[in-house]
Amino acid sequence: MREIIFDTETTGLDFRDDRVIELGCIELVNRFPTGRTFHHYINPQGRPIHAEAQAVHGISAADLMGKPTFSDIAEEFLAFIDGAKLVAHNATFDIAFLNVEFGRLGHPLVDPGLVVDTLALARRKHPMGPNSLDALCRRYGIDNARRTKHGALLDSELLAEVYIELIGGKQAALILDSATAPAAGRRNVDDIDISIGARPIALPSRLTAAERTAHASMVGTLGENALWLRVAAEANSAA
Repeated sequence: MREIIFDTETTGLDFRDDRVIELGCIELVNRFPTGRTFHHYINPQGRPIHAEAQAVHGISAADLMGKPTFSDIAEEFLAFIDGAKLVAHNATFDIAFLNVEFGRLGHPLVDPGLVVDTLALARRKHPMGPNSLDALCRRYGIDNARRTKHGALLDSELLAEVYIELIGGKQAALILDSATAPAAGRRNVDDIDISIGARPIALPSRLTAAERTAHASMVGTLGENALWLRVAAEANSAA
């Protein structure tokens, strides 16, 4: 199973007028990072960056001079995400921006059925919140000390760790798919008959003679109704 964790940074909050200025992605296969990433800063083609947005991500217009436009990186991005599910935090925001960018270029829009929103997952799992990315990192003990500003690639790296925790931890990737097990020549563990018989020869006692004598002396002080006497009697009869 292939999934792409992704994040965007933008010139502002209005997907109809603002532009994507950073795009970062992390590839997961079977819920583990492969080391493959996709990352670009993107020239907004004259669209100004709102001061409020710049305060969040720290990207200025000067930083984007000479960077590729979205049309320059669109085909590379589509090839990177091809055939994968897309995972984002507050995915509605990011997908709205991407779909407007794709629409400008005449590309097909992202299929919502291929998108997983980790914010929705977090709200179901932790209904009392808070469920921001920083809050989830704190909840799961994920080190986000580097996150002094929002950044698409760093946020994707952190979100990949959060996502694994939200869906049940790394153990989820180790579960065998029962649909593929027969084809691999494996039997389901529930179908395997396991029987445990008695030992043909009892294991020798690890008590020393001195320990046996000391124990018998202690039991003799407990009275005729002591449970130890009953246990000893049952052991002798079984022998």
